Amino acid sequence: MHQTPPTVITPRTADLGHGLTVRRLLPAAAQRSVGPFVFFDHAGPVTLAAEDTHAADVRPHPHIGLATVSYLLSGAIIHRDSLGTLARIQPGAVNWMTAGRGITHSERFEHPASFAGGGLELLQSWVALPEEMEECAPAFAHTPAEALPVQDDGGVWLRVVAGTVYGLTSPVQTASPLFYVHAEMQAGAELPLPTGYSERAAYVVRGAIEHDGTRCKAGEMRVFA
Repeated sequence: MHQTPPTVITPRTADLGHGLTVRRLLPAAAQRSVGPFVFFDHAGPVTLAAEDTHAADVRPHPHIGLATVSYLLSGAIIHRDSLGTLARIQPGAVNWMTAGRGITHSERFEHPASFAGGGLELLQSWVALPEEMEECAPAFAHTPAEALPVQDDGGVWLRVVAGTVYGLTSPVQTASPLFYVHAEMQAGAELPLPTGYSERAAYVVRGAIEHDGTRCKAGEMRVFA
């Protein structure tokens, strides 16, 4: 059977100052989206001096007609929104915010002294809503790391952030079928791509992976049709 070669996406980078770099993978010229995922950013890693802690702040801004997903790899961020939500996100936790007909939110270091010298690394994605839900009531859900299912076979450790995959189901509610997995693999370990989806993607945070003899290095994304 003929297999379509994966689409290779390299990031566009932006320096936000104070050493904070953001890599944008989606949307890309070669691939506007992956399934319902229409946006994907990787911010950091960066270590901020005490006087620069607020340089990482994402000031209040609106969203409409989609869901935003924040998954923290290191650091600590405070989420506030126009629903009155106040949530502290820590590594391994996920914030899933459904904008629907409209919501305003911010993500910031709340107390600079508490996080002085601490590192920050964040994956931010946007998920399109089904057309019938684009004008739904806004909502916010915070799921701590300990509530997300984890599997460790010795060679592959993984956490299911959203969806049902590899025999595990995340408690995070989504508006359409999808999966989001954080995996850490030992050298030589293998992890099969989930089936049943028209598009799947792998993004490498650190190290490198190989698929059918093609190497994907840190900062790159591969999209499989």
